[in-house]
Amino acid sequence: MKKYLPILLLAFVSLFIFSCDDNDNVVGDGDTYPKMRDVSGSFTNANGYSFTVPINIQNTDVVLIYRRDPAASNAWQLIPKTYFLSGGRELDYNALFDSQNVEIYTEANFDQTTMTSSEVSQYLTNQTFRVVLVPASPAKGASAVDTSDYNAVVKYYNLDESKITTIKVN
Repeated sequence: MKKYLPILLLAFVSLFIFSCDDNDNVVGDGDTYPKMRDVSGSFTNANGYSFTVPINIQNTDVVLIYRRDPAASNAWQLIPKTYFLSGGRELDYNALFDSQNVEIYTEANFDQTTMTSSEVSQYLTNQTFRVVLVPASPAKGASAVDTSDYNAVVKYYNLDESKITTIKVN
């Protein structure tokens, strides 16, 4: 009997060691789930070089907006973003949001109606943006994610790009 007591004690203790797992695989604050939505459209003088995306934003969400780089098929750039054009001209992509909407717009230090047709094509026509809502507080013990790196955000929050809804404006 004395030989079996240490083995039984070891088995009993190991049961508790392996049943306790403090690995928290949930990223976020528990009440906000990451989600994404694509919006595409063209910036024109008629729409004030802006468009609005209706989306329900919780007060515990962080809103990240990325612009698809037209030069690369799957490259995303975090906005705000400034492009330096010829002649000292600057074109900015910016965004504002409230609890119901995200507004994406362009600003410039020049009259945007004077842009060349190639500039309009590259910077204003058929632009695609991805609005990403993620929890404001990361999981316990989680390290910060580089939000400027779209792929790092997708990986960190385990986002499913196949479930993205798309909104076409104007």
